[in-house]
Amino acid sequence: MTFSTISYSQTNIEAGVRIGDNIGIDGTIPLGISPRLHPTVYLENFGVGAYFDWLFALNDGPEGLKFYPGVGPEFFFENDFDFNIVGNFGVEYSFNFPLTIGFDWRPGFAVTNDFDFITSNWGFMARYRFKEGGFRRVN
Repeated sequence: MTFSTISYSQTNIEAGVRIGDNIGIDGTIPLGISPRLHPTVYLENFGVGAYFDWLFALNDGPEGLKFYPGVGPEFFFENDFDFNIVGNFGVEYSFNFPLTIGFDWRPGFAVTNDFDFITSNWGFMARYRFKEGGFRRVN
């Protein structure tokens, strides 16, 4: 399997839900060619996260299938203030109509909690695309 990078990042503004370890409101905002901003507002354990994702596609793979690694901060305010630095690793599929579905995992380090390793933040998401744009592969 080989990967190719994207000449234009996902140029779609998306918003939807993320259901899993922590329920939240999930979105994507393009930042130019790459990366994209991937914010989440967590509702169950109230907090916010802002991840920077880099999109990739399989050569000769399905057109709407994308993979992404990312990184970013998380802030939780429920009981005590928690600050985490996390990775954001996921796969998503954009249909020919304005819907993107995906799965991601956000392991990281709890900086304010003795630098504990966190592995439980995973989720399935469904997002509506407000602006159709150019997700293109470099061939």
